[in-house]
Formats: sequence, structure tokens, C-alpha cells
Amino acid sequence: MAKIETIVFLSLVLDLFAFTIPLPLFPRIIEWYTVRETGDPSGFLSRTLQFVSGVRSILFKPGANSKKWDVVLLGGLMGSLFSTLQWLVSPRIGALSDKYGRKRILLLTMAGNILSAVIWIQSTSFASYMLSRAVGGLSEGNVQLAIAIISDITTPANRGKALAHVGIAFAICFIIGPPIGAYFATRPLPPALTAGGMELNIYAAPAFLTLVLLTAETLFLALALPETRGRVMKSSPPNGHANGHAANGVANGNGHAKEQPKPKLTREEDIDRRINILRTLRAIHFMFLGIFSGVEFTLTFLTFDLLDWSNKQNGYLIGFIGVISAVLQGGYVRRAIPKVGEGAMARRGVMSCAIALVLLAIMPHFVANYSSEAIRLLQTAAVFLAFTSATVVNSLTSFASLQCDESVDADTGKTQVEHPALAKGKALGEFRSSGQLGRAIGPLLACASYWTAGPSITYSVSAIAMFALTLSMRRTIAPSKRVATK
Repeated sequence: MAKIETIVFLSLVLDLFAFTIPLPLFPRIIEWYTVRETGDPSGFLSRTLQFVSGVRSILFKPGANSKKWDVVLLGGLMGSLFSTLQWLVSPRIGALSDKYGRKRILLLTMAGNILSAVIWIQSTSFASYMLSRAVGGLSEGNVQLAIAIISDITTPANRGKALAHVGIAFAICFIIGPPIGAYFATRPLPPALTAGGMELNIYAAPAFLTLVLLTAETLFLALALPETRGRVMKSSPPNGHANGHAANGVANGNGHAKEQPKPKLTREEDIDRRINILRTLRAIHFMFLGIFSGVEFTLTFLTFDLLDWSNKQNGYLIGFIGVISAVLQGGYVRRAIPKVGEGAMARRGVMSCAIALVLLAIMPHFVANYSSEAIRLLQTAAVFLAFTSATVVNSLTSFASLQCDESVDADTGKTQVEHPALAKGKALGEFRSSGQLGRAIGPLLACASYWTAGPSITYSVSAIAMFALTLSMRRTIAPSKRVATK
């Protein structure tokens, strides 16, 4: 099983590396298309920017650089489009993997990602570039299927530790991907690839690198990854309800579980309980990512507005968060999560985010007269945000996957799903979909609040929401915690 985990991790690195390459290029890509299409007021880009400018002018009227703000907002809308499409297709991708197998559907989504990169290379109009983003959003299934594969091959005891590799892959690629994308953005394609005289996108070099990475990933998966759908680990409980929660225990005040006699649930009651937990986790995932993604998106607004930071300085800040997150994933989360449980780890991360938001809400009041203190507040908030990045989503994902473990039919030896809502691919797809909806809505709401109410109020309200979410999580998922092992 360790071999399959390694295969999945390497494929995620390739996939997320390709995904993060274009992230720093969005503003420049829009500027390039603006120059090309500025003479066509009825063109797709002109009409889109007119819409963005109209919305922005209602919320915020900057004294200068209004076009720059419109480009930033348009970049956020492009990200929201990708997340919205993920919200639509993630449950369907998961359900198809339950029916036809993880590997087959994963390779199918990879074909869509390759097509997206090919369109990007040749996109000389903004409309064709957005088509590339749309195809990519509809095809991105690697992360959720990687999680389903890891859930197939792990036991409840080691799943949280194994799923930490997903977070490590994210952290690594968000550190190295954007700088690599920026580097290749300044490099032309080799003459051999442009000999035909066909005009290509201004950033065809990073697009071509993305294509190479995705093609390599697809070949690697086709050759190395076995089908995991239907595998059930032998260490699962005899009744098949390997949901990772205390069948005979309750959580005490410090987050650990004491074994106490507890009435045994019937099969139907246990299924209902697990379905309700999944429903609760989807709501938590949506709320958390809706707030957290707004923080992520507006953080560069804050440094631009108050500190006049350059893109390079913002890059250092994001890289700083990524490095700390990767260290925490590998050094703390993987070791601690089997001891404290997924629910407790997720709550710690949400609380950490709430503290970071309080610091960000205070920071604007120090900028004018205490600039060095303001920088320290920002840096401290970045550390807390790194802890949040390292813990919450992976812990909630592991918690969700633990509700979906299957049982083995004693007569046929085949796996059986106890309820359609508990099929791993479908359930984890719906869980991921709820988070993607939060990612689609959060940045837009955060921008609107930032422009109308200002950063202090925006982050204060977000902090209150995070504290409330922490209390809600304590009530709804604390009792369903894994029994602590000695």
C-alpha cells in the first residue's frame, strides 16, 4: 500500500505543479489581452471589464489605479469560475469513479486537463483563454480522486496520516510553482516549436511546461497506478463500519476519548448517523473555505493598500506561509492527528485562523505610526494562517472519508456499499464540491466588504464567524471522535 501512496503523492506533485504555474500570470495575461482587444469595445474582454468596472464603482471608487483594481477583481472572477465549475462536477466525477473505477475516471479527467493546456498555448483571444480555464475547471479531478484512492487503501487508524501527504503536495507546489511560472513567462518557446509561424499565447512557454507536466503525469498514472476501487483493508471492524469514531467511547473535555459503555447502534441508525456527520462536514467545509479563501484573496489587497508592497514582497509572504505549512504538515500534523483525532485537529486550525484574523483586523491601526509593529502583526498572522492551511481541510477530508468505509460480504468476498450516500467517490466528491462553492463565493464577498467597510471591519467580522464556527464544530463533531490509542 505504501507504493500506491507514493504513486499518488508523485502524481499530485506533478498535477499541482502544473496547476500553480499560471497563478502569478493572471494579471499580466489580462493586461496582454487588454492591449490586443482594446480597440473592440464589443469584444468579450471589453464587455467583461465594463461589467467588472461597473460592479467595482458601486462598491469602491479608488483615487488612482482603478484599472489595476479591475484587473485584480477580474482575476478573482476567473478563479471563481474555476471553483464554480468544480462545485458542479466534483460529485459527478466521484460517482463515476464509484461506478467505473478510480483509475479510469482519473485518466479521463487528465485528458481534459491536457486539452485545457493545449487551448491555452494557442489562445490569442481572451475568450479562448477563458475556454481553456473552463475546460480545466470541468476536468480537474486529480485531488478528489487521489483522496478517494488513499481512502481505499488505508485503515481508519492511518488515514489521517496518509492524507497529510495531500497537504504536503499542495504546500510544496504552491512554494515552487508560481516562481517557476514567472521564470518561464520571460522565456520564449524554442524556435522549433514556432517554426510554423502560428501565433501563440504570450505565455506559451509556461503553458507548454504545464502541458509537459500533465502529459507526464497521465503516462505515469496509466503505467504505475493500479485500480483501488473495491479494496477494503483487513483491519476494518468486522461490521464494516470503519468510520474511525468511538463505538464505545465519548470525548472528554481535553479532546481525548474515555471508553465508556454505550448502547450499540443498529445498522440503520449507524448509517443515518454517518450520513448526518457528512452533511455537517459539508456545511463546515463550505463555511470555512468561504471565509478563508476571502482572507487569502484580500491579503495582497491589504499589503498593497497599507504597505505599498511589490509583487516580489507579496511572493515572499505567500512563500513564507507555504514553507511553514509544509513543515507543519510533515513534522506535526502526520504525527499528531492519530492521537488527537481529525475533529480536534480541524478545530485547532479554525481557531488559529480566527486568531490570525484578529491580528489582521488590528494591523491597519498600527501602520501610520508603528510600521514595524504592523509588520510583526502581519508576520504573526501569517504563521497562524500557515497552521490553518496545514490542518483544517485535510483533517475535515479525512473525517469525511472515515464515514464511507465499506464492508465485505461474508459469502461473496466482494465489497458492498451500505448506502448510496456513503459511496466513497460520491461522498468525497460532494464534500469537495461544498468547499469549492465556498471558494467561488468567498473572494467576491470579501472584496465587496473590503472595498465598502474596510479591512478592519472585514477581518473582524470574519474572525467572529471563525470563532462561531469553532464553537459549532465543538458541539457537532467533538462527540464523534476516534478513541485515543496508547
